[in-house]
Amino acid sequence: MRRPTIADIARRAGVSKGAVSYALNDRPGVSPHTRQRILAIAEEIGWRPNSAARALSGAAANAIGLAIHRPARILGIEPFFMELVSGMEAVLSAAGSALMLQVVADAETELALYRRWWAERRIDGAIVTDLRAEDPRVGLLEQLALPAVIVGGPTGVGSLPHVWADDAVTVTETVGYLVALGHKRIGRVAGLPDLLHTRHRDAAFRAAGTTYAVDTSLVISTDYTGDEGAHATRAMLSTAARPTAIIYDNDIMAVAGLSVAHEMGLVVPRDLSIVGWDDSPLCQVVRPPLTAMTRDIPAYGARAAELLLDVIAGTTGKALGVEVSHSRLTPRGSTAPPSLSG
Repeated sequence: MRRPTIADIARRAGVSKGAVSYALNDRPGVSPHTRQRILAIAEEIGWRPNSAARALSGAAANAIGLAIHRPARILGIEPFFMELVSGMEAVLSAAGSALMLQVVADAETELALYRRWWAERRIDGAIVTDLRAEDPRVGLLEQLALPAVIVGGPTGVGSLPHVWADDAVTVTETVGYLVALGHKRIGRVAGLPDLLHTRHRDAAFRAAGTTYAVDTSLVISTDYTGDEGAHATRAMLSTAARPTAIIYDNDIMAVAGLSVAHEMGLVVPRDLSIVGWDDSPLCQVVRPPLTAMTRDIPAYGARAAELLLDVIAGTTGKALGVEVSHSRLTPRGSTAPPSLSG
């Protein structure tokens, strides 16, 4: 079925294509009666604006870009990104904007994607996740003058607006809780080592060990998958001085760690305490239910989208950092004082 065009509307209304263009773009040049007749015909035949033509005319794209440099298979099982996107979508759809999501294979592809999106006017702005140390995306987005908001910070963001949570507070609180239970050797199964928030958490974990005078030296970095979380857990539990508690950087790895503990004959939480991060529904469907660091991820995504829409509209400053509530520890059945043999 052929897409209706401006020429179709002009023929039915008995006016020129220029008059139709004036009416559809709410510009002067046609009478109110003619404008209403043209709009009614456009609605009747199902005419919609051509996004490419709108881009050439300088009109808004009504789309926000989100490029994610992670394996596509991870996104299908990673609750964090799905909840983050749901929060963004709720705000953007209400504002009449679409979210253009694209998974990229490497950093260079992501940089090229931003250049193409902006050159072709495919997007009005971008939301950036997974901030890295000395991240080249920051300089590029500043150079392009592409409206953008970073989910992360507060360091490494340049002049770009950003939404961030203080993970150091959460790590310190969690280590303190485990120490209060009696744990003296605490392991950490971390995420990707080049991510800035992973480095912040690593530093906070080491500092908490010093503060509470406990061993927090055992840290293994992973790619956030269950397979790597399981592998890291086996490695930790196979050491001579195994940890009596392990903190994981996401819930998938924590659930995998729970399975490995059972596989190795350990009882959770008697022989090993487990803590996950993000507190997705996974944490409450396993047995025992997992202690987790809880945060409102959809609200996090929504706040990033709100800030970006403000930046695009010019209603907020360029250099703006918004701190949202940090994760709060929610104790459940997977944590307890260590056994005497631990």
